[in-house]
Amino acid sequence: MAQIDDGKAFIPVRIAVLTVSDSRSLSEDRSGQVLVDRLETAGHVLADRKILPDERDQIADQLRAWVADPDVDVVISTGGTGLTGRDVTVEAHRDVYEKEIDAFGTVFTIVSMQKIGTSAIQSRATGGVAGGTYLFALPGSPGACKDAWDEILVKQLDYRHRPCNFVEIMPRLDEHLRRK
Repeated sequence: MAQIDDGKAFIPVRIAVLTVSDSRSLSEDRSGQVLVDRLETAGHVLADRKILPDERDQIADQLRAWVADPDVDVVISTGGTGLTGRDVTVEAHRDVYEKEIDAFGTVFTIVSMQKIGTSAIQSRATGGVAGGTYLFALPGSPGACKDAWDEILVKQLDYRHRPCNFVEIMPRLDEHLRRK
């Protein structure tokens, strides 16, 4: 069963938060603030925070910039994962991914089903890896951000979490780039 191994030291990771919205400002960004509050409470470092409109190229460009930044280990975006015509965050993420973490969306849906029932089907939450950086796209509601962080990310971004976690394999994410 999953648990925290108190014999291991906590390793903080550097997380960038991106809110995708055509209408929100930083002062109105409740979902982004939920993520910032939770990651800092968990002991992680806020590496950067931005708000961008629902524009696929702008989102992908920002994701690539953070992937290229050695001071960013993880990117979490919120917003733009739905089904409407302006919801392009998932496509932007997939433009950047080298590998998709398929089970992230599945686990997020399972968590969401417990809270919002079959409405969970409307989310396209996704996760992936590029250039040794983890990227996660969450829905734009504060509740969805709480659920994703509290039920999935807080555990997988904790080096002490057993039987396994994302942090312990972080040094090997880009090993294919070092092969000769």
